[in-house]
Amino acid sequence: MTSTVPPVAELIAPSHWRTVACISDLHLQASEPATFDAWQRSMANLTADAVFILGDLFEVWVGDDVLDADANGFEAACVQVLSDTARQRPVFFMHGNRDFLVGRACLDACGVTLLADPTVLQFAGQRWLLSHGDALCLDDVDYLQFRAVVRSPQWQQEFLAKPLAERQQIARAIRSQSEDRKRSGVVYADVDMAAAIEWLNAAQATVLVHGHTHRPAQHGLGDGLQRWVLSDWDAAAYPPRGELLCLSATGVQRVPLD
Repeated sequence: MTSTVPPVAELIAPSHWRTVACISDLHLQASEPATFDAWQRSMANLTADAVFILGDLFEVWVGDDVLDADANGFEAACVQVLSDTARQRPVFFMHGNRDFLVGRACLDACGVTLLADPTVLQFAGQRWLLSHGDALCLDDVDYLQFRAVVRSPQWQQEFLAKPLAERQQIARAIRSQSEDRKRSGVVYADVDMAAAIEWLNAAQATVLVHGHTHRPAQHGLGDGLQRWVLSDWDAAAYPPRGELLCLSATGVQRVPLD
């Protein structure tokens, strides 16, 4: 599959920002309270001027009406953390492959700004290209075909029109299929290097920051271009996984979980 560079949004950081923090792939779910607790602590102790959530904050999100159905549920607790964080500093949210149905109603209610994928962040004298990263995994053909379907307005409208219980059942079935695929030992596709370079050049950016692949690393792409991959989070793993990727005028720093 060949790459198509999508429209690139642009965000100009305020001049007083000194550090921004990026996270992704927390896959928050009620069955993994340690990761939720680690995220809650990280947000409470955050010193960055802004936080960018680059997709898959949630393991699954089937519609904002889940908050109306259970005002004291797990999703509501997550939204409370977002609200608390957004009262202290700007919070930006980008859709991932698991939580692309998080809607503006939810984000507006907790003061979080929806970020297009991809977006150039003009900050600290650089142009940073931010993306979840899934659209750059060109070898994952089956997923990209699935992505094209579920990201269409028509599919989303039809899905969200289904009863909540039915949507939750569908989500559980998809998650079960995903877990079966993991157990089968399948090797997931990585970001295509040529596509990453194409996106960077189109955006006139020098650094790509993304998640999705769960392969935290720094990659040189030649001609001064770089790709920084965010870590996924699992606070119950040994050793625990999860970190903030902090951007500033002095460069990029990985800050592990407490």
